[in-house]
Amino acid sequence: MSIEGTKGILLTFHQAYQPVLDSILISALVAGLPLYVLFVLLAILRLPAWMCALAAMLTAALLAWIVWGMPFGVTVGTATEGMAFGLWPISWIVLNAVFFHNLTVASGDFDVIKRALTRLTTDRRLQALLIAFSFGALLEGIAGFGAPVAITASILAALGFEPITAAVLALLANTAPVAFGSIGIPVVTLGALVAPILGHKDATSTTLALSAMVGRQLPLFSIIIPAYLIVVLAGWRRMREILPAVLVTGISFAVVQFLVSNFVGPELTDILAALVSMGCLALLLRFWRPAEVWHFAHEAAAPVAPRRVSGATGLPVTADAVGASTFDAVDPPGRILRAFSMYILLVVVILVGQMGNLPFFAGHPVGDVKTALAAPANITADLKCGTPAFKLCPLPWIGPAPATDRQAFKFPDWNFYWPGTYEIVKGKPVSLIFREKPIASKSTEYPLTFDWNFLAAAGSLVLYAGLLAFLLMRVFGSRVNFLAVYGRTLRQLALPIATIALILAIAQLMNYSGMTSSLAIALSKTGFIFPFVAAFLGWLGVFLTGSDTSSNTLFGPLQAQTALQLPQHVSPILTAATNSSGGVMGKMISPQNLSVGAAGVNKVGAEGEIFRRVIGYSLILTSAVGVLAMIEAYVIPGIIPSP
Repeated sequence: MSIEGTKGILLTFHQAYQPVLDSILISALVAGLPLYVLFVLLAILRLPAWMCALAAMLTAALLAWIVWGMPFGVTVGTATEGMAFGLWPISWIVLNAVFFHNLTVASGDFDVIKRALTRLTTDRRLQALLIAFSFGALLEGIAGFGAPVAITASILAALGFEPITAAVLALLANTAPVAFGSIGIPVVTLGALVAPILGHKDATSTTLALSAMVGRQLPLFSIIIPAYLIVVLAGWRRMREILPAVLVTGISFAVVQFLVSNFVGPELTDILAALVSMGCLALLLRFWRPAEVWHFAHEAAAPVAPRRVSGATGLPVTADAVGASTFDAVDPPGRILRAFSMYILLVVVILVGQMGNLPFFAGHPVGDVKTALAAPANITADLKCGTPAFKLCPLPWIGPAPATDRQAFKFPDWNFYWPGTYEIVKGKPVSLIFREKPIASKSTEYPLTFDWNFLAAAGSLVLYAGLLAFLLMRVFGSRVNFLAVYGRTLRQLALPIATIALILAIAQLMNYSGMTSSLAIALSKTGFIFPFVAAFLGWLGVFLTGSDTSSNTLFGPLQAQTALQLPQHVSPILTAATNSSGGVMGKMISPQNLSVGAAGVNKVGAEGEIFRRVIGYSLILTSAVGVLAMIEAYVIPGIIPSP
């Protein structure tokens, strides 16, 4: 490590990768301390997530300052930038996505959708496909962060599923869609963190490449998971009896997941795939029904309410054997269409806001002025005016050009070096942080910039959709209080948002101090099998944090940096994407999601039993992701996209 005085005031920081006893192994072990703290406090002592994240963040800050030698002012600047990044754009997306969901709950539209889904069939296997997989994927795409597990588990329990079984099914189904959850935020976050490591100033191309790579891994599991779900519920023979429904649900989801992730981007992948999957299964059920309608073995012909029934072993019964359900209120077709139209509106608004990133409009290559749709016809370009090096709309609406004054306030996009991490040289900001060999080919500036894209952020687009949905609700006579719902959402998410901000601070401290690079150099010693290891790193990250976004934040840059150090020349896009794909398989065993699942079925305290029932599935599926990554790395490397 080297620290140089700059103008007698500021210190330039050059990263060192083996500061502890000049040993890369010992340095890597010490670099993992923030993760060990997070693991022990979260998984063993079971402290609240925000406390665990705060302790881990303070650990990372002390290590960065004292052991890795990052100047104190730069350390504080890096930590605060991480917190700000956690608030914008990540928590901004989460806040508005959950608000949109809460708005549909307050208006009654969500209840209409639930009734429409449950009335399609009385067969328990088909209900599991519709609710746990397809509807859960829609909720994952819109809200994520535990909402799909809580909501689908509670719906299944209310329909008469044994509570623990309902939680297990919801957790198992909440896998394949997770990488594109919450309006694509796991992949968007991963792209923003990996782009600087690859030397890309604009994260868009990196994000699209990662989206495509994840979309070339998870669709296979999207086909497998529906079948796996029914096998867990009713066994192989009962799964084969509804094989047409299983295949239609999984394949329709997988095809759309592949197409949207590869040719549109991560934001709408889950939403469109889930809507198509539900629509295809509903259409199939108009022309095909299983030979026998399957219910639980001792299910009584009585109104179905939340209660315990005798397990998941079932016997065929006739449809007449099931009594009226609490979901049996009949909604007219127009009311059902109106409820679903709220989510269709969300899709349309995001598509319009993201149109500049779509293949037809984005240019070849992406951002090329000659082939891209020009502003003002390009809505995305309009909303990004003034972004540095953005040639489609180089001047902001308010403020000076970025080339003239990078740091001055601009609108609608303000991209600036974060305070405490730069100095001004000849009127231009220059980073105080430098990467060194072997992470970089030579001493290279490692700028810590913040992009405050006020209007173009995915969270802003969701808010626009929420405003339009609210106006439509009022037109249709719904007495929804916009501010009351938003205030309730803020209170609901206060602690999760604080946790997200602290997790991002940990990641930035580890990345910019060089701790992540120390881990990467050590992990590169695994050599040939690293793509397999990458899946379990992602799995571990989600187990610790409960979030694929947080896992990508903790380990995504590490995955990319490790790939660059491997003698086998493995693509960093593959390993970073595998972090996300492997991570989704850890969602079902994370303490947070186990608690959410147990609470959703009113079985608080049963987390251990749920864990024992899902841990095997989690390990099998993560291993499968690792094997797939090995095949893609060494057998079919042509499948890996380039940013």
